[in-house]
Amino acid sequence: MSTDRSTLPALRDVATRLRIESVRATSRAGSGHPTSCCSAAEIMAALFFGQMRFDPREPGHEDNDRFVLSKGHAAPVLYAAWAEAGAIGRDELAALREIGSDLEGHPTPRLPWVDVATGSLGQGICAAVGIALNARRIGSAYRTYVLLGDGESAEGSVWEAAQAAAAMGLDNLCAITDVNALGQSRATQWGHDMAAYERRWRAFGWHALVVDGHDLAALLDALEEAARTDGRPTMILARTLKGKGVSFAEGRDGWHGKPFKGEDLDRALQELEGRLGGAGAPASASEAPVPGLPIPAPPARTGRPSSRTALSLPAYELGAKVATREAYGAALAALGAADPRVVALDADVKNSTFSDRFERQHPERFYQTHIAEQVMVGAALGLASRGAIPFPSTFAAFLTRAADFIRMGGIGNVNVKLAGSHAGVSIGEDGPSQMALEDLAMMRAVPGCVVLYPCDAVSTSALVAAAAAHDGMTYIRTSRPKTPVVYAADEAFPIGGSKTLRESASDACTVVAAGVTVFEALAACDTLAEAGVRVRVVDAYSLQPVDADGLVAAARATGGRLVTVEDHYAAGGLGDAVSDAVAPHGIAVRRLAVRDVPRSGKPAELLERFGISARHIVAAVEALVDTAPA
Repeated sequence: MSTDRSTLPALRDVATRLRIESVRATSRAGSGHPTSCCSAAEIMAALFFGQMRFDPREPGHEDNDRFVLSKGHAAPVLYAAWAEAGAIGRDELAALREIGSDLEGHPTPRLPWVDVATGSLGQGICAAVGIALNARRIGSAYRTYVLLGDGESAEGSVWEAAQAAAAMGLDNLCAITDVNALGQSRATQWGHDMAAYERRWRAFGWHALVVDGHDLAALLDALEEAARTDGRPTMILARTLKGKGVSFAEGRDGWHGKPFKGEDLDRALQELEGRLGGAGAPASASEAPVPGLPIPAPPARTGRPSSRTALSLPAYELGAKVATREAYGAALAALGAADPRVVALDADVKNSTFSDRFERQHPERFYQTHIAEQVMVGAALGLASRGAIPFPSTFAAFLTRAADFIRMGGIGNVNVKLAGSHAGVSIGEDGPSQMALEDLAMMRAVPGCVVLYPCDAVSTSALVAAAAAHDGMTYIRTSRPKTPVVYAADEAFPIGGSKTLRESASDACTVVAAGVTVFEALAACDTLAEAGVRVRVVDAYSLQPVDADGLVAAARATGGRLVTVEDHYAAGGLGDAVSDAVAPHGIAVRRLAVRDVPRSGKPAELLERFGISARHIVAAVEALVDTAPA
């Protein structure tokens, strides 16, 4: 298809204005990446004003085409494009990087037209996979576009996304790589070898197109071809020059992350303004953003998910032995039946996490990324940004692979529900590589993230439902061993609460546990009772927020004696959560945790060897009670 050449002069002026605004804004800020913006100017002009369908007055419209800036350091050109579209005033660009402005150094969802936080390279394309999947979920014809830098193409997550998008046949996804050949400190891996990029993307199953990234007609033709391509995603490989339009910086190393100053700034602006077609920049944002180029309306909706119904969770008998990972899968399937927004993602462990129960009942909302945890979590962030409630689940140990994605999701407070199974030494013979012993610390470090650790099937079901209802990131930790049901079916488990399982007026100590150690604490309680020592047992199923009031009250009622026991390393887990809660009240905590690198063995042997069994709890309590003043 041939592009209407009559639009090209206007688009050229748009590209020039994007460069001018990027240069001005970064120079005012005294920091930023103007040359990285300049290389992408024609790409942005072609996308926003020649191809994408969106309503700038309603950037969150669910049928708008979506755009993700994976090379987040080029944020000023994104902000300039939205100013050009009339979504923000041009005068707002002057506040780039100021503490009172939402135009931050890298984009965040504080802005209504930014779906996910980017800037940690290699993440945007993973989120774009999820955003494209969401169009399928809601039956919309919107398309998803993502702009990558060539430097970030060295990131493994880019190729995880490449595999996943091709396997899923995401023909509504179009990526563009700005191949300007220069990174931060040196030339990029393949420089301007466009054939090297093309071979790789074609090998991954994408429709790959090589174009001159400063040729607007070629870009528009490529975008049209991408829109006509069926059955696979498209990668447009745009050969560009870093600093394009500024003669003394164009294609030259050493300018990354350096705003123009003084005479360099004056010269850059003079050169750029001299390339305008005579009209210059619009006097105000209220003028037509691109004369003669009306922005297309969003596409029409082609379908709609079914409405929500009442949630019916599985029932469990008291005393029945059920693994919390199994209860997680059953609850997730029930959630899927009640709410069409709920989706599940897996990294080839669905028969261990039991998320395959969701797949059997709701296959159209189950997304398999295979053994690729970064794209699984990244796609979940993208799905959540567009209104889905995603539950990505894998072994808790493997979520550390996606720690950077989780961190970035926390920056945007994305509504994703992470689930990690097979946590702790209690998994047994598989050994330390499979034992998540740092996951609670990782998740508690994410601002605003709710961290839940149920001990039985009933609490697991209730907390899966609570996670879905909570607006924000949530982590659910489940275990491999079967554990007895200790709660009645009608028990409530609010986020931020705890449960007292054993209690008497003569309790000498409080033992706080979570997950599998709840049952070690109960066994210790029975042993101590035979010796005449009464112990209060608290199930701290919510580690963040933790039940501070309840813990302080329990500690005070038991002489200030408090023991925590957890199937986790000592740093950052249950012990630290409880200590943070009670320390301001002068209460010390005796913490039992895994303090050495574990090894293979039977679960009971491992709990004993690494200091978190019932025997060790008994010893800790006896030491506290024996040393207490009479």
